[in-house]
Amino acid sequence: MRFSELIRLLETNGFRLVKEKGSIRYYAKQGHDRLVRVDYHGAKEVPTGTCHAILKAAGIGKR
Repeated sequence: MRFSELIRLLETNGFRLVKEKGSIRYYAKQGHDRLVRVDYHGAKEVPTGTCHAILKAAGIGKR
């Protein structure tokens, strides 16, 4: 999965960009008490462990 696809997946699940500093983006969702941090690198592939950690922090199951 690429970073752009991961961002699209977060956004379709209700997450919105709330803060950005350099390439680090923070996403939040109404009713979700923690921010989800994504080190954005555009069209590059997301390492598997990183992808699973981001999805777990967001409360999104494997697809």
